[in-house]
Amino acid sequence: MSTGVMIALILIVVAVVAVTAVLALRARGAHGGGLKRRFGPEYERTVAGYDGDVQRAERELTERVERHGGLRERPLEPAERERYEARWTAVQERFVDSPREAVADADRLIAELASARGFPDGAQYEEQLAALSVHHADHVQGYRRVHRVVVVPAKAGSGGAGTEEMREALVEARGLFAELVAPAGRGNGHRSGSGHRSGTAPDDRRTPARSDGHGTPWAFTRRQAKGS
Repeated sequence: MSTGVMIALILIVVAVVAVTAVLALRARGAHGGGLKRRFGPEYERTVAGYDGDVQRAERELTERVERHGGLRERPLEPAERERYEARWTAVQERFVDSPREAVADADRLIAELASARGFPDGAQYEEQLAALSVHHADHVQGYRRVHRVVVVPAKAGSGGAGTEEMREALVEARGLFAELVAPAGRGNGHRSGSGHRSGTAPDDRRTPARSDGHGTPWAFTRRQAKGS
């Protein structure tokens, strides 16, 4: 084989490798962009959880989609919805005198409601949370926060979160509750569709507005809630 032919073959191989690398990078970029759109803030939290390792974070998020992306949420019957709404109102009212117990009630209520909608059972918290993050990425952090309030003191033996932190966790968790309890076709918060954001919570018209001027419906003010 002549030197000229060998050089030509080497150039062809180099060109093929370069094109393959470029296509792989483009595919990875498109994949990562899709995950960012779908998971929103959950994408950033996952990357931060891996100390900025984007590849590992995207691998985990991809696995979540593969496991739970095909899940179809079961609609609630009207009577079921009313019972869950009444229980959430009771949670808000209980917070005034017993913040920690109210947050624990909220944690159990969301786990039960998610299970009723077709997500993994609440006894499998991590798997349930992963499934919820695929379909309700915008609001899953609230559930994570109230669960942490319940679990961390038991593990660490400390006093745990203060009243204000618990109130903020409960306010944030209310977004997920509102999506899960909403009628079919409303409140679906995952980002792979048309970008529809969550609807208003079912009891918005019955609970007084928060006193901090942000317009978030809530059943008490900071001054009313007793310390934990």
